[in-house]
Amino acid sequence: MKSFQPSELPTAQLQMYLQGAIAPRPIAFASTINEEGVPNLSPFSFFNIFSANPPILVFSPSRRVRDNTTKHTLENVLATKEVVINVVNYDIVQQTSLSSTEYGDGVNEFEKAGLTAVASDLVKPFRVAESPVQFECKVNDVIALGTEGGAGNLVICEIVKVHIKEEVLSEAGGIDQYKIDLVSRLGGNWYSRSNMGLFEVPKPLVTLGIGVDSIPDAIKKDNFFTGNDLGMLGNIEALPTEEEIAIFVQENFTVKAVLSADDRLKVNQLAKEYLEKQDILSAWKVLLAKQ
Repeated sequence: MKSFQPSELPTAQLQMYLQGAIAPRPIAFASTINEEGVPNLSPFSFFNIFSANPPILVFSPSRRVRDNTTKHTLENVLATKEVVINVVNYDIVQQTSLSSTEYGDGVNEFEKAGLTAVASDLVKPFRVAESPVQFECKVNDVIALGTEGGAGNLVICEIVKVHIKEEVLSEAGGIDQYKIDLVSRLGGNWYSRSNMGLFEVPKPLVTLGIGVDSIPDAIKKDNFFTGNDLGMLGNIEALPTEEEIAIFVQENFTVKAVLSADDRLKVNQLAKEYLEKQDILSAWKVLLAKQ
């Protein structure tokens, strides 16, 4: 058995072991707003419910390991004392992942992730319309657990209003775990889908994805691609060039045949096949070749 004291390991390696061993973890999709009214949206898997009376949720936006900086979510909850915790199910997992991209100040992650901001009733931060359950919260306290990179900040939230989509409820009135189809985080790129097992979502942290808002309207208006599909298409640093597209089509007989058929549905279906293989670049080449 491998044994060590935490202080003997670099923080990044220790965090890797912790996240791989303590899992699956629910995801807090936290919506906040700064003092100037700019919204922010980011997921956190250091999260759970800690009390029912009063109803208390706790999540932890940690200081970044690589440079010891803090995240916009933490800065916003310290300034405004409000947050909305949105539940993440499989239908929005790719968009949730895309929103974790570290865009600069003033960038609206709702728009980048292609999600709908809905006004809350009792707090200022917006709710995520696509989330099956949304908790409007007041922040009771923020407890800093350290000052170095990797240190957590416990955000203790009291739920002041709950929103639940009726389609995830059972006949008895409770939440049907099959219908809500929750996802959870594990180590690395791994997620778990309720009753379906493990799957991977590549982390969009190394580069800035173009975002769902940069996808051509012609593609989005087809209403063929799901939110997850759009989230994957938005998780690419740059679109392929015309030369790259031309070479791809020339070298791929199947693609050439589909494009020659001049059938938009078949083009979309082929692009979706590439997305299912996590080959986002090829999916884009197919779609843009038809523009």
